[in-house]
Amino acid sequence: RCQTLSVKGISTTVGQEQPVSTQEKQVLEDLEMPLARRPTETLFQEQPKIGNQYLEDTLLRSYLKTHLPPKVLEEVHQDLERFGNRLLTKIQPLGWECELNPPVFRQFDAWGQRVDRIDTCSAWRRMKEISAEEGLIAEAYERKYSNWSRLYQAVKLYLFSTSSGGFNCPLAMTDGAAKVIESLGIPGSLKSTFDRLTSRDPKKFWTSGQWMTERRGGSDVANGTETVARRQPDGTYRLYGFKWFTSAADSDVTLTLARIADAEGQCPQGSKGLSLFYLRVRDEEGKLNNIQVQRLKDKLGTRQMATAELWLQGARAELISAEGRGVASISNMLNITRIHNVIGAVASMRRMISLSREYARRRVAFGKLLKDHPLHMQTIARMEVQWRGAFLLLMEVVRLLGLAETNLASEQDQLLLRLLIPVAKLYTGKQATAVAVEAMESFGGQGYMEDTGVPVILRDTLVLSIWEGTTNILSLDVLRSLAKSQGQVMAVFLSTVQRKLELAVGTAGLAPAVQRLQEALGSLTEFLEKEGSEPTVTMELAARDFSYSLARIYTGALLMEHAARPGASSTDTCAALRWCNQELCPVAAESGSGSYRAGAALQDSALVYGDSALVYGDSAL
Repeated sequence: RCQTLSVKGISTTVGQEQPVSTQEKQVLEDLEMPLARRPTETLFQEQPKIGNQYLEDTLLRSYLKTHLPPKVLEEVHQDLERFGNRLLTKIQPLGWECELNPPVFRQFDAWGQRVDRIDTCSAWRRMKEISAEEGLIAEAYERKYSNWSRLYQAVKLYLFSTSSGGFNCPLAMTDGAAKVIESLGIPGSLKSTFDRLTSRDPKKFWTSGQWMTERRGGSDVANGTETVARRQPDGTYRLYGFKWFTSAADSDVTLTLARIADAEGQCPQGSKGLSLFYLRVRDEEGKLNNIQVQRLKDKLGTRQMATAELWLQGARAELISAEGRGVASISNMLNITRIHNVIGAVASMRRMISLSREYARRRVAFGKLLKDHPLHMQTIARMEVQWRGAFLLLMEVVRLLGLAETNLASEQDQLLLRLLIPVAKLYTGKQATAVAVEAMESFGGQGYMEDTGVPVILRDTLVLSIWEGTTNILSLDVLRSLAKSQGQVMAVFLSTVQRKLELAVGTAGLAPAVQRLQEALGSLTEFLEKEGSEPTVTMELAARDFSYSLARIYTGALLMEHAARPGASSTDTCAALRWCNQELCPVAAESGSGSYRAGAALQDSALVYGDSALVYGDSAL
């Protein structure tokens, strides 16, 4: 019989009689109390409270126990337990303070002098110190635990994310900047900066921004970047342009793209005309580096963090890539920030499910606790399955990254990592949004109330399918990885999934999941053989469904691998079975129904615009 996770020793087996705790008895007794004797007359609902999120995360702990070497596990366990307590007692209250006190832009001082100052609250500044103290960036670069250091860092960031008051975002860009500098061999001019970005000393630690988005768009940097770099006699550059969306505008340094002007003032266009620059945001006296702040962005979520529109009016910068190699140089940064995006998605799912699960033990409706309503528990269980799959996919990506960073990755590992980063980013972003909305609903009207904190998590989650590449942009990136490897990456993908399936063969209870995944692999292979040679527009139309298929199939294999390990629980088996009950290869199903056939794109346009198509100039319709 499938069971959900136990919470604080309370069995939650669906369909069986539930033991009732002393706390739950008190809730039921209070409801029978006459109105005049109740402590409150306006609302009788108890706030859900979470404990040490490391100790309560049984999947995380079982994963670490399975994969980490014993000595590493011993040290990591002690630190994560300590960190979990610090998050609960110290960091989480600071995160809420960051939400209540967003940054404020002061353009002029009292005497009319332009100062362009972005004021952040003390809690935000304390988050920066804590990030250094906990080594949230340093851990990945010190490599104390060799190839496991990157995974360990990801686990700490995962626990930190939803308690960080939005500070996980500047950490993502700081990690990305450190990765770029490391990939360049840590040039002498950047050694001090690298040391500060990876420091554990709060007094030395710096954060970095990444200023890529301009007025003409974000993902299309090749055509959207207008910023010009002019070389100076001393070898530095001055940057002139407008940055339309600069996250963590209060950071110490940043990386940005610009086009180098020649002696006649002409700039090369396209991606080959872009170069990567490093600049300090302020000088030693705190004065902006020839930068003007136009305004702070009024965002739906992540309001705790300052995102600004900036004018670069001769900002002094250093060229750190080869001329025209800016896009290639930021690929390492994009990989890191996309992984951070996955971390944020998995963390938000975990927090929302934890709150929903705890609330179900406290809220009484129709005469019994929510946890005793089978339909309610089914809803939370479905969210749990989504989170479990996303968590294992995240762990797989950072495991592969750790191997790559310590020169232990095979060529196959590196190909798989290149494919899985965009797949994981696009799919978990969608998962997190769906889970956050469903979890909010599980609270009823209380989930819609701002002061519960639930809407904050939802708003901050919605950016995850947009930041660092939308779902469609990343789906096309998946296709590029296939083309660039000339099909090698798909061969590695299929063989890796097959190898994981073989581990599950013969494991009690997993046979139905193994069969369904084998069928999905067959359907995927058949689709590639049939459509892979078709015109580009066919694969472009299939890109999103194809990426979803890769995510579902690979995640299913990871769930089965976890359920097939020694000491696996019945819950692990249940999660694998339920995951594999969904459509694992939607690209094959949609292809069979003609979604990508000739004329499908015209039909899509007709459905969207209908009779107004001609107004938009679509005469072909």
